[in-house]
Amino acid sequence: METSPEVQVSVLIPVKDEEATLATLVGQIDEAFTPLDTEYEVIFVDDGSTDSSWQVMTQLAEDNPRVRAIRFRRNFGKAAALAAAVDEARGERVVTMDADLQDDPAEVPRLLAELDDGADLVSGHKADRKDPLGKRIPSKFFNTMTNVMTGLKINDHNCGLKAARTEVYRRVPLYGELHRYIPALAHQTGYKVRELAVNHRPREHGKSKYGLERYVRGAIDLLTVMTITKYGRRPAHLFGGIGLLSAFLGFVTLAYLTIVKLFGGQAIGDRPLLLLGILLIILGVQLISIGLIAEIVLHRTANRREATDLIRERTPAEPTARDAVTTTVTTTGQKTEKVEA
Repeated sequence: METSPEVQVSVLIPVKDEEATLATLVGQIDEAFTPLDTEYEVIFVDDGSTDSSWQVMTQLAEDNPRVRAIRFRRNFGKAAALAAAVDEARGERVVTMDADLQDDPAEVPRLLAELDDGADLVSGHKADRKDPLGKRIPSKFFNTMTNVMTGLKINDHNCGLKAARTEVYRRVPLYGELHRYIPALAHQTGYKVRELAVNHRPREHGKSKYGLERYVRGAIDLLTVMTITKYGRRPAHLFGGIGLLSAFLGFVTLAYLTIVKLFGGQAIGDRPLLLLGILLIILGVQLISIGLIAEIVLHRTANRREATDLIRERTPAEPTARDAVTTTVTTTGQKTEKVEA
């Protein structure tokens, strides 16, 4: 979808059973944008709500021309909701926030100011988080592990309040639970990521949609992020590296048993170490083979446009008059070049 020149900022809000907060949230967003000379829109995504959230969104859209809403057939998750909202966005910039009123819309001007200052994505940091201890401690551990494994050192990877250039959200993968890693994915793609401490408010309506299972899914998706960001374009380095290590350990194990057999005269046929060495070598060969097959698949299916998507800016593409070269072909088939002054 082409960016509309009229709308400059799109506010994207996934919704799951938040009927009591939506009208208040739209009012607070309007207040936040009032001092700004910026045209904006609000896009709600109903992610399978079972209450009257959709009816509230429909009414808000009728009353406010800046509000639009889309509705999923069932609950598909926050990442899918954000992906759908990004597809609908007409602004050059997007702001994402949760619908439960814990994210403060009054922080939006500060986030947009960071984009004006050169950032590509600004992630909120709930410095004074208004959540129970049972959510804060696992979140601290999650953020520490993400910092170590992705190399992006920020305090809060999963804050719902973010602002970014729309192209960032259109170029990072959004499926499964990868919305938690948008800053890390943007950082690995080469975008400038910043963090800004923002106000966080206690939940007054409804209840949290996440339990302990979110951390299990988050840990698995962290491995996915590591794979697609560091090895997505060179899978043989991942599988081949592990395979070579496995094969080497298997070789050392079998070499040791060979020495024991030849110089120690000991029987090795019934030793578990023999089976371990053989299994390590077989595993190594299989992993190396998988890596090579993945490289072949990548080579055959890689999108040539991927490289151009990584370009941030370029010098003027058109040659100057002095550098213009005209190529002509003579009747004998030989090419001659004429440089135009």
